[in-house]
Amino acid sequence: MGDVLAGFHAVWEFDTDSVLIRFERGIRRPKLFQALGERRIPYEALRSVELSPGRRGTVVLRAVPRPGADPLMEAADGQLKDDLDPYRLALPADRETLAEYYRDELRAVLGPAAALPADEHLVAAPEPPLTFKAYDGKASFDGSSVAFRWFWTGASSAKWKCGDQHFSVSELAGVEWRSPESGAGVLSGNGYLRLVERGAADRRPGEADQDPASVVFGLGYGPVHESLPFAASVLQAVRAAAPGSDAAPCRPVRTRTDERRDPADIADRIRQLGELHTAGLLTDAEFTSKKAELLAEL
Repeated sequence: MGDVLAGFHAVWEFDTDSVLIRFERGIRRPKLFQALGERRIPYEALRSVELSPGRRGTVVLRAVPRPGADPLMEAADGQLKDDLDPYRLALPADRETLAEYYRDELRAVLGPAAALPADEHLVAAPEPPLTFKAYDGKASFDGSSVAFRWFWTGASSAKWKCGDQHFSVSELAGVEWRSPESGAGVLSGNGYLRLVERGAADRRPGEADQDPASVVFGLGYGPVHESLPFAASVLQAVRAAAPGSDAAPCRPVRTRTDERRDPADIADRIRQLGELHTAGLLTDAEFTSKKAELLAEL
C-alpha cells in the first residue's frame, strides 16, 4: 500500500507485506505504547480487521491478530483494557471514510490462513535484557534465563527458604501473566508473573506469593508497561527453545563459577536470614544451609 494513517496515539505505515505501528511519545500517551516504541505486524499475523464507533466523536480501526501470532497478546490473554490495545487505532470521526478504505485494503491482503491459529510467533516480542521490580523481588531476563531476586521487605518466608531463583528457558513450558490492574490489594493474587515449568502440568501451583516460580505485583510494582513486555519476551524465548528436562519446584541458588557476589551484599543477605531465623521463620538447619550457600558465593 505504501500509505500512512495517523491516529491519536499511533501512526500506521503500510508496506507490501506488513504494517509498521509507531507509537507516539508524550506524557499523555499510555506508558505501554511508549515502552513498545514501534511494532512491525506482518499481514499473515492478522485474523481480521474491524471498524467501529469510538468514544467522543471517534472511530476505531482495529486489527485482530491470529491466536498464537503475537507473544505480547498471548501473554496478555485478553486482560488489556481497550486504551492499551496496541492493535487499536483511534481516529477522528470525520476520517471514517478513510478508515473504511484501509479496513477494506487490509482485509484484501489476508489469506486463507487468517482463520487458523498461528503455528509460531509472527510478531517480535521486546528484546532482552529486560528487568522490572515486583512487590517481592526483582525479575531479570537476559534472553536465555530468568532470575528472581527476592526483596527482604516483600518476599514471603517460603521464597526466602528457597532462595533466589534462576530458570533457563529450556526448563520452562510457558508464562502466566495476571495484570496488576485486574484487582486490588498488594497480595491479592490478582497481579503476578508465574513461570510454568516443564513437567509441571500435573502439579497444582500454590498462591503466587508462596510460589518461588512467581513474582507478585503491588501498587507501583510490576506495572503493565514493564511486566507485560517482559512476559512476552520470555514467552517468545520459551517457544523457540528446545525441550529440556523437568525442573524442581524449589531449587537452591545457582551461580556461575566465574561470578563473585559483592561481600557487602552477601553480609546483608546473611543478616536478613538471621532476622528470619530469630523470628522463627527459618529452622536452625535452614538458616545454616542458606548461610553456607551465600558464603560459598564469596
